[in-house]
Amino acid sequence: MGKIAFVFSGQGAQYSGMGKDLYESSPAARAIYDTADSIREGTSKQCFEGTKEELCRTVNTQPCVFTADLAAANALAEKGIKPDCVAGFSLGEIAALAFSGMLSNEEAFKLVCIRGELMDKAANENPGAMAAVLKLTPQKVEEICSRFDKTYPVNYNSPAQTVVATTKENADRFCEAVKNEGGRSTLLAVSGAFHSPFMADAAKGLGEYLEDVEFSQPEIQIYSDCTAQPYSGDYKALVRAQVENPVRWQTIVENMINDGVDTFIEVGVGKTLTGLIKRISSEIKAFKVETPSDIEALEL
Repeated sequence: MGKIAFVFSGQGAQYSGMGKDLYESSPAARAIYDTADSIREGTSKQCFEGTKEELCRTVNTQPCVFTADLAAANALAEKGIKPDCVAGFSLGEIAALAFSGMLSNEEAFKLVCIRGELMDKAANENPGAMAAVLKLTPQKVEEICSRFDKTYPVNYNSPAQTVVATTKENADRFCEAVKNEGGRSTLLAVSGAFHSPFMADAAKGLGEYLEDVEFSQPEIQIYSDCTAQPYSGDYKALVRAQVENPVRWQTIVENMINDGVDTFIEVGVGKTLTGLIKRISSEIKAFKVETPSDIEALEL
């Protein structure tokens, strides 16, 4: 058997009740929720009982999804299943930082709360839109983006899926251009144009916050969204840059496979990453772990 990778989901798949079953069945998962509640009172209640509108606010989404992701990973480790390496999609990278040992659970949770506040503020002050483009290569999507002002590829998800950030004024015309090139696009229900220059103020604020944060060497290899390579060099700069630069998910998965990973386990909310990974390579195994039954059903 090759290496195992844990991959941590990002925002978008949040729902009321996420993580409740693990909280009730796993001491390791419960400890993550208790830590979150000790820093940000009511986080567990939001995860378990929050309304859709409440959970879709970035200031709530990020700490709640972070908690559900990290709880799932720790519940899995509690059962003796541990990864050789980790990565996280956008917000998920902060949970990966905690699981890798680069930050304590407390430090990572405080970081994700600040990150959510800064990104929410940037989205309100510099509004934009995001669209998922299907059936076109990343190179073709880049070419279409070049025709529009303030339009950027921001999530390189798979060979035929790229997410783009743009202005609200450009969004419909961009989607029409995609259609004219034989592609398909869907405007996303998000509160901001993430991983783009629209987030410059959030990245600046995060950089200032990170000045007082100390990172440890990772105990488990962790891949960066920005570089698609294992973390090296200036850790703080990578965490800061991630907010305003593209997530290179396809390349991360390809690099992990080249480094010997043949089993991916998506920990946390939803199964988006599992689907993307299967589209990137049909040669590997991909599972999702979100509930106690997912853990019991896992066959490696």
